[in-house]
Amino acid sequence: MKSLPERIKTSAVRPSDLQGLSRLVIDAITGVTGVVESVHYTVLHMQVTSKTPVLPGGGLRFIYRSITQVTRVTGVVLDTLLEALVPLVESGKSSFARDTVLAAINGVLGDYLESSGSPLAIPMTFRKHGQPVELKQTSLAAAYPRATQKVMVLAHGLCMSDLQWGRDETQTESETGTQGTEEAIRYARMAEALGYTPLFLHYNSGRHISTNGREFSSLLDTLVQQWPVPITELVVVGHSMGGLITRSACYYGAQAQSHWLTLLKTIVFLGTPHHGSPLERGGNWIDRALGANTYTEPFARLGKIRSAGITDLRYGYLLDEDWQGRDRFKHIKDHRQLLHLPAGVRCYAVAATTAKEPGGIAENRLGDGLVPVSSALGHHKVPELQLPIPLTHQWVAYGTSHFGLLGRYAVYQKIESWLKQ
Repeated sequence: MKSLPERIKTSAVRPSDLQGLSRLVIDAITGVTGVVESVHYTVLHMQVTSKTPVLPGGGLRFIYRSITQVTRVTGVVLDTLLEALVPLVESGKSSFARDTVLAAINGVLGDYLESSGSPLAIPMTFRKHGQPVELKQTSLAAAYPRATQKVMVLAHGLCMSDLQWGRDETQTESETGTQGTEEAIRYARMAEALGYTPLFLHYNSGRHISTNGREFSSLLDTLVQQWPVPITELVVVGHSMGGLITRSACYYGAQAQSHWLTLLKTIVFLGTPHHGSPLERGGNWIDRALGANTYTEPFARLGKIRSAGITDLRYGYLLDEDWQGRDRFKHIKDHRQLLHLPAGVRCYAVAATTAKEPGGIAENRLGDGLVPVSSALGHHKVPELQLPIPLTHQWVAYGTSHFGLLGRYAVYQKIESWLKQ
């Protein structure tokens, strides 16, 4: 029988994954215990009458504190044991399944993972075949021996990873390759056919969009400086939140007078919620509804575990000023700073809708299941917030979901035709 280190070494799961997950489980148990305790005390308080002058909670308080303390001690023991395993069997390998799960966890809890120092927190990097590429000229030259002067960066969306670009929903992991090889990705083939070298951004989508935007700008600056050959043209294709962090990066790049911004010629937005997503606004409404009732108020805490990246999607916050100094779970009106599209850059927008054909209110109301058509195309009833993307640079994919945009051949063809122009 194989030992635990041997069994872990032959799987795609790393000891640091188990360590990070154990911390999450311990924190979750502790948090839920607190919620249950609050509900219990609320019910007891409601039952107190003139004949019951003393709240019978002293013993309960001791029980709940004991549960919390034992859980935390257990977490420390688990963390110590798993930390000892990390240097012994950490392989550095990944898989499509592992990256998909980690990306989802980061999307929902990414800000917490980062602030707590969790090994599950995803650092922002460029990756090839699912492996990070060091931004040094020698490393880039080795990873991209045929590097061209034209570079295409692809930025994924919320709860997603770089391995999901262009992956057909019908493909199995064995067909795609356990490392998500670029040869199996349509967008990489398209980029190469047009003379671009494709680079895939990988990041923690649970952080604030402006935090990721500022780091993305810095990363692009380093990339331009260290690229094996002088870059003459830079294109960014952003899916969903990837489009928002691109716009944020352009702002912070302009503030820092970054050289990469002078090389940026084209941005393609795929299902990008420029004006936010109704789902996050709905989540904020649920928070308010739960908090308005004495019995359900403790459960409002559960809704507040969602990440900063998710709450930024309420209205499409792109800058620090949009969220700093404010309670991000409080119901407030759209107060975001006006941010124009970068000057001198061709911008294209693809929206998706599950409606089968154009016409009718269903087209925009249904949207792609997450983002309305109007938000994806930059339309807004307030003229100042309207994004001036020419009609010829807009396109709607019918019968397509938000995530279906990545694997839809018609979308791929449309982007290719725009870039050929």
